[in-house]
Amino acid sequence: MALLAAIALSSFVLMSSPTGDLAISSIKVVSSNARRYPNKKQDLAFVHFNITADLTPLFHWNTKQLFLYLEAEYTNSQGVKNEVVIWDRIVRRKEDAFIKFVGKNKYMFRDPSSSFRNIPPANYSLKYNVMPYVGVLTYGEAARTSEAISFPPTQSRL
Repeated sequence: MALLAAIALSSFVLMSSPTGDLAISSIKVVSSNARRYPNKKQDLAFVHFNITADLTPLFHWNTKQLFLYLEAEYTNSQGVKNEVVIWDRIVRRKEDAFIKFVGKNKYMFRDPSSSFRNIPPANYSLKYNVMPYVGVLTYGEAARTSEAISFPPTQSRL
């Protein structure tokens, strides 16, 4: 047990912070029919982004893999804070830990109120979860947008 505890504690000593850059190139909000209710309209947001991150400092002898995800944080019209994962990736090797990705959200981004109208701007952040062979999971942030980004007006789907 003492050996496992020493291994787990050494992971905190060896950990250093990664560097990254996150840019949101465009956001498009489209009105669409809801999945379960065909007569109800719902807004969907499509976020186009650029990620550049060097996560190699997170890999050491006790790192099994990284879970990397892009999160949108915003407060809806009822005043409830929402944190929505819109993209993710698992990084299993140190050789794959330099991320350069241009794309759009992988998961559907919608608000429970069915509309992005009158919602304050959102902040976007690139976060990670280090999964070790032995020890506790550690979380962190690799990049964040410099300013909050507003949702554009809704467009009707063609």
